[in-house]
Amino acid sequence: MRGSPVHRQAQKDYRWEGVDRLAYKEEGSAPFKDISRQVLIADENLACELRYFEMAAGGYSTLERHEHVHGVMILRGRGHCLVGNEVRAVAERDLVTIPPWTWHQFRAAAGEPLGFLCMVNAKRDKPQLPSEDELAAIYQNPRVAAFLDGRMAELDGA
Repeated sequence: MRGSPVHRQAQKDYRWEGVDRLAYKEEGSAPFKDISRQVLIADENLACELRYFEMAAGGYSTLERHEHVHGVMILRGRGHCLVGNEVRAVAERDLVTIPPWTWHQFRAAAGEPLGFLCMVNAKRDKPQLPSEDELAAIYQNPRVAAFLDGRMAELDGA
């Protein structure tokens, strides 16, 4: 039979039978902290890929953008996400859509891991990192700057 296995049983700690826990990206390729990925479904008969990302407490993904859309469902924990110029608190079962060419990043809260499913096109472009000028423009929004600098308490009004 071609394609993905029909069934992969869930294991403890947000792991699945026969699914490797992989590095998020190559070290030094882009800024990120304490995050891993698992490719849950990558079947040649589908036009999409389903992945699970998990970051340790205080971890974060890379600030980047792509040509493709992302569909995200938070499965575990709490944190914040940046989509464009908006920062939102996220928690279990929340859904996030990231439009094409939109800057985005996820950050786990200080006290717990953040895990989410992410669906993307099976054939997709590589991520783009912001240039110095683009990053300076992104930092003009004080709420976004607080998010990018990891000043989460400011985002929650604490």
